[in-house]
Amino acid sequence: MKNQLINSISYIAEIRQILSSARQKAYSAVNFAMVEAYWLIGKRIVEEEQHGKERAEYGEEILQNLSKALTLEFGKGFSYANLRNFRQFYLTYPNAEICYTVCSKLSWSHNRLIMRVENKNAREYYLNEAAKQNWSVRVLERNINTFSYQRLLSSNQADDTVEQKDIEQFAIGDFIKDPYVFEFLNVPEPYNSNEKELETALIDNLQHFLMELGKGFSFVGRQFRISTETSHFYIDLVFYNYILKCFVLFDLKTQKLQHQDIGQMDMYVRMFDNLKRRADDNPTIGILLCSDTEKTVVQFSVLNESKQLFASKYIPYLPTEEELIAEIERQKLILKLKIES
Repeated sequence: MKNQLINSISYIAEIRQILSSARQKAYSAVNFAMVEAYWLIGKRIVEEEQHGKERAEYGEEILQNLSKALTLEFGKGFSYANLRNFRQFYLTYPNAEICYTVCSKLSWSHNRLIMRVENKNAREYYLNEAAKQNWSVRVLERNINTFSYQRLLSSNQADDTVEQKDIEQFAIGDFIKDPYVFEFLNVPEPYNSNEKELETALIDNLQHFLMELGKGFSFVGRQFRISTETSHFYIDLVFYNYILKCFVLFDLKTQKLQHQDIGQMDMYVRMFDNLKRRADDNPTIGILLCSDTEKTVVQFSVLNESKQLFASKYIPYLPTEEELIAEIERQKLILKLKIES
């Protein structure tokens, strides 16, 4: 009986090892392919820019046209900002050997941070240490921001920038959740699993509520990601209103509305106008919803130059503040009754 138990434990351990090894191989293959592809894309962009063109605008034109073509065929992940990253990646490491032997050991998120370090010796240090110590992206970013390389030089001691009790190593699970992986593989990105229950319920029902208003709303996406060269941002709900000919962004806060929330929405609106708005679209509208236990606040945030357009044309087709407040309160009551039952 004892031998049977030992054998059972042994075979389960072997299967665990098989799965762990398979996952590691899958990660390595995807990671290598991604880093290689982005380096090659960057190389090809630079070569195209060097075809005897002297105009500075030519490079911008290449990236804009390429972004439109690739996005149409391969989906998101090829924004103007991302293509600039690919170009910078190649310019930072024009030697293919470095790309294939060192950079490919790290994720694209790691490389994207390291290539912005201006000092060449510091870049090499972060590349090698991140790979050798298996640093997570968070630890790498913290070490770069705290100038660990410069402090190491000045102290001439072993690197103690990450305390033993605070070590956070890279895990395959982190790679799987990396937004760039979803872009590269062109697969849907899952919703944020850490959303609060109230926020999830409200957003789920607000989506249907807005669609049923019959005021021209066409659903674009939920937890819609929009990216800069260095950061990702997620907007709760994005619609396109075909009557108003503009994007309408909704972001819900489960706490009281803060001034930084308004600033964040204004940033979302400006980013959408810059990255998503077409020439014949009207300015993007941002609507902030705040649901706390005392009061529901609705705050509209729009670009300064579109205030008159908003006042004269948009209001008749948008849900009124009263409609939004009533719907939020209705869903809060439904959720409360479900919990109590």
